[in-house]
Amino acid sequence: MRGFGGVKAAVGASVPTGTPGGVDYVLLLVLAAIWGSSFLFIKMSVDVVPPATMTAIRVSVATLIILPFAIAGGRALTKGWRMIGLVALAGLFGNALPFTLIAWGQQEIDAGLAAILMGTMPLFTLLLAHFFTHDEKLNRLKVLAVILGFAGIAILIGPHKLVQLGSQVIAQLSVACGALCYAVNAIISKRLTGEPRMAVAASLMFAATLMMWPLAWVTEFSGASEPVLGNATWFDIATVILLGAVHTGLATLIMFRLITSAGATFFSQINFLVPVFGVVWGATFLGERPGINAILALSLILAGIALARRGQRRPPTARGQEPVSSAPRAALQTREDA
Repeated sequence: MRGFGGVKAAVGASVPTGTPGGVDYVLLLVLAAIWGSSFLFIKMSVDVVPPATMTAIRVSVATLIILPFAIAGGRALTKGWRMIGLVALAGLFGNALPFTLIAWGQQEIDAGLAAILMGTMPLFTLLLAHFFTHDEKLNRLKVLAVILGFAGIAILIGPHKLVQLGSQVIAQLSVACGALCYAVNAIISKRLTGEPRMAVAASLMFAATLMMWPLAWVTEFSGASEPVLGNATWFDIATVILLGAVHTGLATLIMFRLITSAGATFFSQINFLVPVFGVVWGATFLGERPGINAILALSLILAGIALARRGQRRPPTARGQEPVSSAPRAALQTREDA
């Protein structure tokens, strides 16, 4: 996540340097394709690279990619225990926990279904923002958007299956909880607004790295009867490294470039594109065939995102400044999404 995945950290409102141009549209499509393919890459390797280990490798590689840019930026985060706590929470809910939940769920479900479920993240954010922010309250359009999103989840999973709670349902709920984690992180990360973006991104990745290696050791390495990566080929390892380098590290740099040049509202359109790319990649390379319920669920979720955008619109606060919007991707977190 998605990718529906991110640093998944707040980077604050952004004033675009100009009207989005052709390069911005190309980068938007490239980034959506990258994030959408994260579900494909996870699916290809999660059977031989356990979820916690996969996440540990991803965030470690992403840290190595982003850290040099943060150092080159020359700006550090505000010092203090409050900042340490915020970074730890954002690293947990924005990277460590959702990456692991999504990978764990994808042991059972298709990549395309995971991409659709991750599309609900902006709608979870709408709901949480109503209770935990003072300036992003629900209105009629937003309420309808949330209803459409949850209807999409119910149709995708199947109301009767929610009662039975089989392995497939639990896996789908795991991915949906990954989307919820990103929404929680969006609320937490609003408190990081104004901090240097690259420093925030590098700090959250490093925090997630510190969390994930001990977790991977305790849950997957310790007491294992055979090497954890014993069945993984070099291709499998390379796939996970690419998840960190491209879908997490490089994608973060592209995201920052887009937000700076084209603005937050333009960037938020990516929420419509990532689930679609996720379904397309799964069908193209894994032979997945989404059912009617999956197509209907995707349609409802995308309709919900569209309504959320309409419900979030605000007039510009100054000449040349775009309206601040947090609905589709509150606090503008990265979406590696998966």
